Amino acid sequence: MSTQATMPSRRDFLRRASGGFGATALAAMGHEFCLAEQNPLAPKTTHHLPKADRVIFLYSTGGVSHIDSFNHRPKLTTDHGKSIIASRWLNQSGEFKRFLIKPRYSFKQHGENGIWVSDLFPHLGKVIDEVCVLNAMHCDSDGHDKATLAAHTGSAQFPRPSAGAWVSYGLGTENQNLPSFMVLAPAAPYAGAQTWGSDFLPACHQGTHVVPGKNPLPNLKPRTQKDDLQQMELQFRQKLNRSYQQQRSADQMLEARIRSFETAFGMQREAPEAFDLSGESKATLDLYGITSNTTTGFGWQCLVARRLAERGVRFLELIDVGSSNNWDSHGNMADHEKLAKAIDKPIAGLLTDLKNRGMLERTLVVWTTEFGRTPFNKDANHPGREHHKHCFSSWIAGGGVRGGLVHGTSDEYGIRTAEDSTHTHDLHATILHLLGLDHERLTYRHAGRDFRLTDVNGKVLTNIIS
Repeated sequence: MSTQATMPSRRDFLRRASGGFGATALAAMGHEFCLAEQNPLAPKTTHHLPKADRVIFLYSTGGVSHIDSFNHRPKLTTDHGKSIIASRWLNQSGEFKRFLIKPRYSFKQHGENGIWVSDLFPHLGKVIDEVCVLNAMHCDSDGHDKATLAAHTGSAQFPRPSAGAWVSYGLGTENQNLPSFMVLAPAAPYAGAQTWGSDFLPACHQGTHVVPGKNPLPNLKPRTQKDDLQQMELQFRQKLNRSYQQQRSADQMLEARIRSFETAFGMQREAPEAFDLSGESKATLDLYGITSNTTTGFGWQCLVARRLAERGVRFLELIDVGSSNNWDSHGNMADHEKLAKAIDKPIAGLLTDLKNRGMLERTLVVWTTEFGRTPFNKDANHPGREHHKHCFSSWIAGGGVRGGLVHGTSDEYGIRTAEDSTHTHDLHATILHLLGLDHERLTYRHAGRDFRLTDVNGKVLTNIIS
């Protein structure tokens, strides 16, 4: 059973009861409790005052090189070609003689505080004052499947509910006509659909996968143009479903299927409009690097995410590429150039657009990858880099986060974290905190124990919060 707050706080009660409308407030609270009990996606009360209302989670598949993107290590360039003894290589622990390899891309300082950003991300560099860079990230696995699972669910070993599912479970949705958790991705990353699964949480909280294209959500067009006729059909179907469910109250998948009928009916009206970019101005489309007839690409994903966020979707994940042709640059770091070009302008456009519309203050934007890449290799002239779990970079912006900041540092070569080390659990704890959720209290009882997104770990990064 969740320990999240379901009763209104005293402050909330007084706010509702103010102005002499106490009886009305009591009736409203009773109605809210009834909705929450009947509808698992109804808006819920937070543990504390939130700074953000929604999350846009950007995920780059394959392992982006931190020392070629956001973690500027000048000594790595100075000592290029020198040998070191590495403690881990190709998922194996031991002692390995390896050679330092300098960054392939140049770094420049950007913004008021002179944050270092590589030439891979020139557009993001222009809006870096909105961003808090996390340069001392680390995780539990340097295998793609496990690290991807951990980045999304907090568990590298076993399938668990994804962060988006936990947020949906903890907060519900602001728009009953759209899913609370949506994933915009051309293909699944490593670990597949588990990355947006709900696992033991009620299945209505799992992510809805949207595949960019001319028909991103198929089968939404109603069979009849008469709305009242379709409404009658839906009511009759739901009556039969609920009667059937009374005999099988413990079947979560049945509850999810029933709920999906209700959501799908609302989506027929709202989703097509949300995916229609024809009403966007040329200036806005230019921000994202797209045209009005674009239906694919990361620019389309970012703009549609902004439109869905405006319409009350609580958690949006954007995945740039799938489990092939991604950032896993073992053979040649030049692969990073094409991949960075595909996301750089759209992400900068998203941050700019959100700020221009007054949304960035309440929208938490997170960018991450499963791990970093080695600052060393078998020889100094090797063009690629291997997996590296001991240190990598992520960033977070908006939603109560201090921008123009770098949190955490690595050692002089970017091999290990040195100061303000940040584990994946810490990032998840901070995301929940900014949404008004205490990561230690947002729990769900399963198989005899209370589970949470951060397992038994996690600390909130309080010094990056405004």
